[in-house]
Amino acid sequence: MRNMQKLQEALLAKVGKSITLPQPMSKTTTTTRVKEGMEPAERDPAKLRKTAFYIVLFGVISAIVVLWNYSIASGKQNTSDRPSYHGNVFFNLKFLRQDGKIGGFDDLKGKVWIIQPYSATQPETCELSTAALKRLLEKYQDNDDIAFVSLVIDPGLAEGALKLVQQAADQQSAKLPKWWFGTTEPAVLHKYLKDKCRLGTLPHFHEGKWLYDSSLIVVDRDMKLRRAVIPQQKGGRPYVTGFDFVQAAEWDQKNIKTGTDLSNQQEMQQLLEKTIERLLAEKPIDAAPWIIRRKLS
Repeated sequence: MRNMQKLQEALLAKVGKSITLPQPMSKTTTTTRVKEGMEPAERDPAKLRKTAFYIVLFGVISAIVVLWNYSIASGKQNTSDRPSYHGNVFFNLKFLRQDGKIGGFDDLKGKVWIIQPYSATQPETCELSTAALKRLLEKYQDNDDIAFVSLVIDPGLAEGALKLVQQAADQQSAKLPKWWFGTTEPAVLHKYLKDKCRLGTLPHFHEGKWLYDSSLIVVDRDMKLRRAVIPQQKGGRPYVTGFDFVQAAEWDQKNIKTGTDLSNQQEMQQLLEKTIERLLAEKPIDAAPWIIRRKLS
């Protein structure tokens, strides 16, 4: 009390006017406030339990609504056969074509196109994917919105690369502008196929044979890689697959059934054509115009 009085006197002397400082609450004041009904309210346990019940009930209902909406969305996704995204080829790859000109993936933007890794020195290693391409060519010969690109993984020496590519194109009766044959520096091409096209194996030569993934790669109008989606009849996550005709042939050799009258290779051909039809029906989006393409020369 004395300290507060001294502080008040010091402040009055400094500012020259009256300052009222808060005074300690006396016992009389406290008693008066209690009498006036200003004491803390007593908690009603029944009301507290009722409030807690409503809070819990609201949380449970909210959780049920969220799970229900998720179940509906998940069910729609699981029954959709829209081709899934698997990457992109925004990084342009330039290569020498069978006509002696330099072409690139950017030239095909706006089309649906199929990439085929191809061995010119050992064409038997990709004969199944080549046969699949020829069936597609027969079906889409007059459709300018689809193209095929066979990339030769084994061009040999640079001075003989063009001749090798031309021979490979002639062997398969591949004509521009529908069916491109081309190649570039093997190290660049192999890395591109493995990293950008998401193939399972880096092409390499081993014990007299080229080892590589000969799967067909489907690219949509916006330069995005797409895979087939097969909804599961009994629910669950849909099955997403590429177009590996070598794998399909191995399943046929093991007598693995498809559940239909078709072989695994025939089923894969149908799945490939169905995927292409879906992509041809889609309009180009080009949702990422801000992407700067790196040119690989």
